[in-house]
Amino acid sequence: MAASLAVASCRLLRGCREQRVLLGWERWLCSGGGRAAADARTQFGFQTVSEEEKGEKVYQIFENVAKKYDIMNDSMSLGIHRVWKDIFLHQMNPYPGTQLLDVAGGTGDIAFRFINYVRSQREFQVRQKLRTHQNLSWQEITKLYQEEEDKSLGGSHVVVCDINKEMLKVGKQKSQRLGYSEGLSWVLGNAEELPFNNDSFDVYTIAFGIRNVTHIDQALQEAYRVLKPGGRFLCLEFSHVNNSLVSSLYDMYSFQVIPVLGEVIAGDWKAYQYLVESIRCFLTQVRKYFIASQIRESGIHI
Repeated sequence: MAASLAVASCRLLRGCREQRVLLGWERWLCSGGGRAAADARTQFGFQTVSEEEKGEKVYQIFENVAKKYDIMNDSMSLGIHRVWKDIFLHQMNPYPGTQLLDVAGGTGDIAFRFINYVRSQREFQVRQKLRTHQNLSWQEITKLYQEEEDKSLGGSHVVVCDINKEMLKVGKQKSQRLGYSEGLSWVLGNAEELPFNNDSFDVYTIAFGIRNVTHIDQALQEAYRVLKPGGRFLCLEFSHVNNSLVSSLYDMYSFQVIPVLGEVIAGDWKAYQYLVESIRCFLTQVRKYFIASQIRESGIHI
């Protein structure tokens, strides 16, 4: 897929909890303009629907495509989404002991990459530690190495939180198949009302999910609430292409090819028609600038 990607990495700066500043993202980002909040209307792709209806429609879409979700991602992006997510993890650069919340984490792509990354960091630490014990016997070195291996993530943990039961089910099955169990939890939860205590996580991630949230401002307030002081908010999302030629080619691919792939592979044309429409509607470059300004004003340092 030719769309450019927007990666937001923000660090939270806050004083005492009583003086916590709530994020100031405006409701019109998800409602399409200066419409009064009482109207409770929002965008579902190119359609204008009630907020309740959007939530139901989005849930149904992901319930229908959950089993083919990973295959469709590979097909639509020709596998490039894997590179985007790898870059995302390298930008996060988690250390052993990091507590991660991955919202809309569905089938676990970010969570598994997190575990791999932290495990490699931990193995490097173990090798460095062993080099400082050159006078130990082989038996002592083996014992030390085994003790460190038992703590291969160094206390790190990732919680995958998703509102959709089917997506979580597929993610759990995938984790069992790939052998991921240590440092991994799956929680059914709404991004707008997270089932976690304040100041619980070092990092909050949401990859290709925020545009599906009905009340983005509420989701961001929840992200702020559950992150520890100094915690990081990372969002991976599609943007618009500035180059007119590339943009035209991308539009042709998006609207003429992706829905067909959705029908052939996942048996759901409408789901992938919504996908491309939601990308188109979500952000313009002007809105990205506005969002960045609002983030700065809220007390989050970009």
